[in-house]
Amino acid sequence: MTKTPDMTKMVQDMMASFPVDNAAFQNAFKTQAAMAEKLSKVALEAAEKSNEISSKWAKDTLAKVSGVTSAKADAADYTKAATEFASAASEMAAENMAAFAEVAKKVQMETVELMLAAGKDLSEETTAAVKKATADVQTAAKKATAATK
Repeated sequence: MTKTPDMTKMVQDMMASFPVDNAAFQNAFKTQAAMAEKLSKVALEAAEKSNEISSKWAKDTLAKVSGVTSAKADAADYTKAATEFASAASEMAAENMAAFAEVAKKVQMETVELMLAAGKDLSEETTAAVKKATADVQTAAKKATAATK
């Protein structure tokens, strides 16, 4: 009665009875890192393509503006140049917005594919982990039962 029980030893024994598979944590981290890498690749490709579209749009707009800014002999020519620029700018806007929509559509499709693949992998890993955990618990229960006899 005067001797204090060793709680550290008791806790260590209890924790040893419930084995933890560190490989499961490592695999989960590796899976998450791979998923993040794939999603980052999709995002970077989309950003690169969007930048190309924006750059081309700006260059084309600047090329069209030069027609508006040049000196004209007649005042009506300024109106004509402005109208042509507005028409060309409207066309360029429609084309470039369609290009941006294609980029967004591609990103969406690739993201959905990655998520579906990740869901399938996660389901398979979860099933395997649950089976292993069940087997480990049954083994630990058998050991505990045998130790009490």
